[in-house]
Amino acid sequence: MQEPTTLTPNGSPPANLEAETSIIGSLLIDGGSILRVVQDLRPEHFYGEHNREIYAACCELFGESTGIDQETVRNRLNSKGILEDVGGDAYLSAAVAHTPHAVHIADYGKIVRAAFMLRRIGDVGLGIHEIGSDLANIKDVDTALRQAEQLIFEVGREHDSADFVPIRDARSITEFFDPPAPDSIDGSNQPIATGFQSLDQVLGGFHRSDMIVLAARPGFGKSTLALNVGLNAAKDGMTVGIFSLEMGIDQVAHRMAAAHAHINIQNIRNDHLTPPERDRLSDAYGYLSDMRIYVDDAALQTASGLSAKARRLKLQTGLDFLIVDYMQLISGSSSGREANRVQEVSEISRHLKAIARDLNIPVLAVSQLNRAVEQRSSHEPKLADLRESGSIEQDADVVMFIHRNDKNMSEDEWNRRNPTQVFPRGLTDIIIAKHRHGPTSTVEMSVRDEWGLFSSVTEPGMD
Repeated sequence: MQEPTTLTPNGSPPANLEAETSIIGSLLIDGGSILRVVQDLRPEHFYGEHNREIYAACCELFGESTGIDQETVRNRLNSKGILEDVGGDAYLSAAVAHTPHAVHIADYGKIVRAAFMLRRIGDVGLGIHEIGSDLANIKDVDTALRQAEQLIFEVGREHDSADFVPIRDARSITEFFDPPAPDSIDGSNQPIATGFQSLDQVLGGFHRSDMIVLAARPGFGKSTLALNVGLNAAKDGMTVGIFSLEMGIDQVAHRMAAAHAHINIQNIRNDHLTPPERDRLSDAYGYLSDMRIYVDDAALQTASGLSAKARRLKLQTGLDFLIVDYMQLISGSSSGREANRVQEVSEISRHLKAIARDLNIPVLAVSQLNRAVEQRSSHEPKLADLRESGSIEQDADVVMFIHRNDKNMSEDEWNRRNPTQVFPRGLTDIIIAKHRHGPTSTVEMSVRDEWGLFSSVTEPGMD
């Protein structure tokens, strides 16, 4: 096949009218050939309006299970009153004469789609130029940058395509029969270990493209557990991104260092450290400095802005695991207007799930619970307690709750209710209430609030 030039003369937008005509001719010769292009080629991909309308008519016939040939296409165009507008019978016949056979229709389709993508890139360039030329954006350059990045990202999403593939090509099958050499294993698809043996036994780690929701009432240790998992992932050599909407980067550093060095967080904040503690803190800060951990502590984040930042981090440094603390502090696109907050949080949830899938990383989203859990005698959280839940439960692959009896009642109250049981100080249940890929379960863990450290009850180092 002779591939015609992609650019039209005289500097007009990138298009290939010859390839477009060849697609039309191919369809009129062999209507069944539409199966080879309809998945990825849409009418708007055509630059010539006449070709766009004819292809749209072919797609309509295909959708109605009607045969596609010169006569049926002619009748459809005539019924829509546009037959003469697209060149009439003369153009349909010329397209057939131009195309000897339909063998290369898929190749023509790639050319037409590539030209469309170049035009879209040009449109994005104009859009970015407009953003950069608007003096009003001087007041908020960060927003302008996110808008520009979003335009580019949308073009990338348009270019991505997928189709059916034989199940024999699934990675799990091919690697079972032909295991890769140990030194060539691609870790980019491996789960992220939480660092807690009891939790990993149930979940198998946090899987790529999964959205994991960690929820609890205030003060139960949501941020602590999330940062513990992030630090454990970084210790395994992973690149970790943290959106910390509630704590500044120094607070995040304090907490991670305290957990690593087993130092009271308050002593770090107040600089009341013994010489041995100061030495351990120095070692912890040095250790953290070598970790691939990146923190964005902007208090005001939008869902689209957060997506753009995550993608930029992925491109610049790589990204294996993302923590969002916490999702109810993110603003949706409807922020500032009258809007249903549940719908807004649903939009945020969808953005986080999209980040997980698009970047092939697990996203751990910290979430608040509503007050309904406090009205329950057991105080045990349920999926319906997710605050402004919207689609959080639907989008999440895993939902975990932190349930602590030592936070729900005083020791005196516990002893009155449970006279034969020891007060569960420093013990917590991680309730896995939803697990798309496996069983739900409850995992008992220990927690040292003063260190900001969770641990499996069977693990050493909590004394």
